[in-house]
Amino acid sequence: MAEFPLGEFGASTEQFVASWAAGISEHAARTQALSERVASMSATADGAQGAVRVTVASTGAMTDLVLDDRVLHWRAGEIAATVLAVMRQAQGRLAAQVAEAAAETVGADSETARAVVGSYATRFPEVPEDDDPGYAGWGGRGR
Repeated sequence: MAEFPLGEFGASTEQFVASWAAGISEHAARTQALSERVASMSATADGAQGAVRVTVASTGAMTDLVLDDRVLHWRAGEIAATVLAVMRQAQGRLAAQVAEAAAETVGADSETARAVVGSYATRFPEVPEDDDPGYAGWGGRGR
């Protein structure tokens, strides 16, 4: 097979490919760092004036539940509704944490950041603190 002299074009092509490969490797490392940070995240929320505290993992799964003695005076349905509402508040805090981690690792305006943060914002929408259940509707039992 005949070889063709590439001259400067060959050298610049090799530099381009090396630069491109380095850029890909750097992006992969930053994306891996984001993945590791997100995997280790958790969020906690309190509700019903502190009677219920829920912690969730980065997946949104509940990892801790703390109930104080005030819930002993509530109906089972009230406890369940409060736990679920507080869990949604905790989950809603994840997107902000993910956005911060994305900005610090892959850049806030990157396609990766937009995809990951968008996924969290869609799956776990932020719940306003005003949506804390139990202040008015349950007649003040145990609160």
